[in-house]
Amino acid sequence: MTFIKLVTKPEESPVYICPAINVTHKEEKTVTLDAPAAEAERSSCDMGFHIFFFVPNVIGYIRILLVLIAWILYSDPRSFVPLYVLSIILDGVDGWAARRLQQTSRFGAWLDVVIDNLGRGMIWNMLYEWGWLVSSVEWCVFVCNHNARGAQWKNSFTESPVWVRAVMAKGFKTPLGILTIAGLHVLPVWLYGYQYEVLSQTLFVPNWLQILGILVLTAGRLLSFAVEMWCIVTHLRFLIDEEEEKKN
Repeated sequence: MTFIKLVTKPEESPVYICPAINVTHKEEKTVTLDAPAAEAERSSCDMGFHIFFFVPNVIGYIRILLVLIAWILYSDPRSFVPLYVLSIILDGVDGWAARRLQQTSRFGAWLDVVIDNLGRGMIWNMLYEWGWLVSSVEWCVFVCNHNARGAQWKNSFTESPVWVRAVMAKGFKTPLGILTIAGLHVLPVWLYGYQYEVLSQTLFVPNWLQILGILVLTAGRLLSFAVEMWCIVTHLRFLIDEEEEKKN
């Protein structure tokens, strides 16, 4: 950790001490600046708490609230489904807002995946006793990807196998990618609708179509699971790589 002490003119007193990342040692540096430059540098060194109030992140907080209320009302399909579906819709809105308002951030990318995992984990755990296993794999993949690849993890699969690149291509905006995302996000909601007869009693979906939907979405989820396992194995190889270990 390096501490940079910003000083105005020699006859003036120090105006700010700013922590800067330095993983190899701890030291203090003194940089002499005129008053306006020192103030500008002080502002740039401030913690970015304003990021918490970016529009897409505020939408994320609303999504968390919707998921919590949906969990409380889980056994009431008339309340649960609209609440959870709204949180999914807002998942697309926050990404659009981030790009439109130029408010993308590492925190926002992290928060988005956390909320997705919370929502899906809630449904899987409520649906089945073994649902915790699906949720655990998703959290494990989240840790692997965001630890090694950061906020741009979706665009960091250039050296992965062909089938992984095919799934991840264009930010999942391919038939194979869409199937994978549908299996990841839609399957648990579809299973909820099937179990609580929302598909048959409310949406009047024929039974054969309900089963077909489960099969297709399960295929997408299995494809997603294959990519998840590849991510986990790749990260394990990174952790036991002796050269990487020496660098750290």
